[in-house]
Amino acid sequence: MQPYFFPYLGYFQLMAKVDAFVLFDDVHFINKGWINRNRINVGGAAHTITVPLKQASQNRLICDIELDDSAKWREKMLKTLEQSYVRAPQFPRVFPLIEGIVQHDASNLADYLRHSLTALRDHLRLPTDIVATSRQYQNAELKAQERIIDIGLKERARVYVNAIGGMQLYSHADFASRGLDLKFLQPTLEPYACGRLAYVPGLSIIDVLMWNDTACVDRMLSSATLS
Repeated sequence: MQPYFFPYLGYFQLMAKVDAFVLFDDVHFINKGWINRNRINVGGAAHTITVPLKQASQNRLICDIELDDSAKWREKMLKTLEQSYVRAPQFPRVFPLIEGIVQHDASNLADYLRHSLTALRDHLRLPTDIVATSRQYQNAELKAQERIIDIGLKERARVYVNAIGGMQLYSHADFASRGLDLKFLQPTLEPYACGRLAYVPGLSIIDVLMWNDTACVDRMLSSATLS
């Protein structure tokens, strides 16, 4: 998966199903995707929070892009998050985690995102290794599923799990011919109480953590299915 900024629950449901989670951080940046932005609940409606970047474009690799700290975006983002979730039941426990992630001083986008995903993984108590393609494998010349199969072989994997959106991209037969069982994860996004606010599906993991206790989050993480 590409590294995303505070991704939604399904991203972590996928992480919870695997031993090694590979971050594709040496692929091209996607404008208006989830790499440097996500959505939170503000007043019962989705509101986008964004990490500003320097000269980001779809012609550049994620690992080659720098954060733009010319404006005090971190303080503004944290103020928005605090105002939006200060009444949420898990705010006292979760906000310090979010604050530490937002304030992390990495200037490189891939480094910043890898730190955030590692911190969230640890908070969720997932025993999953996070591996960045820019730091391992040396196979960027391979394309599409050939690169994924090569990574699987280098990791000595028996099973490769992809998000459900990849069903039209990859061939079970091609993976099987190389000794890999190809599976897809179907995320489960159950509604949850948000105080007096309306529930908005598919928001950042921030929203899930603010409104749900540890037992509820654990149940959500394990609710996705493989096919």
